[in-house]
Amino acid sequence: MTKRIAVYPGSFDPVTFGHLDIIKRASEMVDELIVAVLVNKAKTPLFSADERVKMLRTVTKDIGNVRVESFSGLSVDFARKEGAEFLVRGLRAITDFEYELQMAQTNRIMAPDVDTIFLTTNLKFAYLSSTTVREVASYGGDISRFVPPEIAKAVEEKYRQQQSRQKQE
Repeated sequence: MTKRIAVYPGSFDPVTFGHLDIIKRASEMVDELIVAVLVNKAKTPLFSADERVKMLRTVTKDIGNVRVESFSGLSVDFARKEGAEFLVRGLRAITDFEYELQMAQTNRIMAPDVDTIFLTTNLKFAYLSSTTVREVASYGGDISRFVPPEIAKAVEEKYRQQQSRQKQE
C-alpha cells in the first residue's frame, strides 16, 4: 500500500490558530502531511524561512505525521518532488475560494497527478490571517487569541527588535 502524502504550502508568517486548525485536520486525512514554508524572494517576511520552519516544528511537535520543510518555486513542483498526491489549501471566505480555485486548476494542468483539497477554516478563525496578526502586533496589540503563546512571544520580540533598531538610526 502506498503512503498518502499531502503538502500544505504557505508563508506562515507567522503561523496562526487558523493554520493549526487546517494542519491538525489535514494530518488526520493522510499518512504524512508536509507543511511547506514558501521562500518568496519578492516578499519581505517578518520572519526568515528558517525561523518560520522552527516555529512550525515547535507548534506541531505533538502531531506525529507532520513534517515541516521550506521550499522555493511552485508548490506543485515541491509536491511532486515529495511524492505527494495532494495539496491542502485552507479557505476562510468566498474571496479565498476564487483565487484558490484558479490556482488549483492551474496546478491540475501542470501536474494532473497532484490534486487539491480545500478545507474550510473553523468559523472561530475565519477572520484570521497572518497579515492581521502582524498588523495588530506592530501596534503593540494583544495577539494571544490569534497564535500559540510561543509564537506570540516571538512576534512581540521581533517587533521590539525592529523598534529598537529604528530608534538607533
